[in-house]
Amino acid sequence: MTMTHPEHLPLPDHATEYDATAFDPSRPGEGRSDPTLIPQLPVEQPTARPEQLDDRGGPASSAPRHLDLTDVEWRRVSPKFIIVDVLGYLITAVVILVAALVLHFVLDQLWVWWVAGPLLLIDLVSAALAPRRIRSIGYQLRNDDLLFRRGIMWQRLVAVPYGRMQLIDINRGPVARAFGLAELKFVTASTSTGILLPGLPIEEAEALRDHLVAVAESRRTGL
Repeated sequence: MTMTHPEHLPLPDHATEYDATAFDPSRPGEGRSDPTLIPQLPVEQPTARPEQLDDRGGPASSAPRHLDLTDVEWRRVSPKFIIVDVLGYLITAVVILVAALVLHFVLDQLWVWWVAGPLLLIDLVSAALAPRRIRSIGYQLRNDDLLFRRGIMWQRLVAVPYGRMQLIDINRGPVARAFGLAELKFVTASTSTGILLPGLPIEEAEALRDHLVAVAESRRTGL
């Protein structure tokens, strides 16, 4: 018995018949498609883009916003803070070294140098970079905000509006107090914009705190 593939089955007679009168090119409109029978694809209408608003509810400007740093004279911290910072690193290095020696000679723990070695290296490199890092710290009082910058490789530039300052605190460590220095800590409504301004003479820190408190109060009350 011979099997026939479905594709090779013979077509019925009416499928192979050709009607010569079905198509007559001489008739008007024959051979051309009727445009009314062609399905029309929907045309996408351009939608209006929503207007961008700024934080005050008005139209946002297309120009990029940036801080105007032209003619900005940065106020530096006291050079004495370099000594304070380097002394802090040296004290940390001495503590690490003493702890490593005790664990090595008293408890016979040789593995301690695998931990103390990298820590001492990082501490000494940080002490060597301290002068340049401290010279990069600066601040500027502008009409509406306090501008602060710090950092060498990873620079940070923050503008804090006076009206958002909630707390201005003065901190003095034992070493900084011996050199007559203090640091100002600014607490704002956002925890990510906190600022710590170190290495200020105590007189300058107190005067700056009183000035910023008065300006912040006047801005919050709308005066």
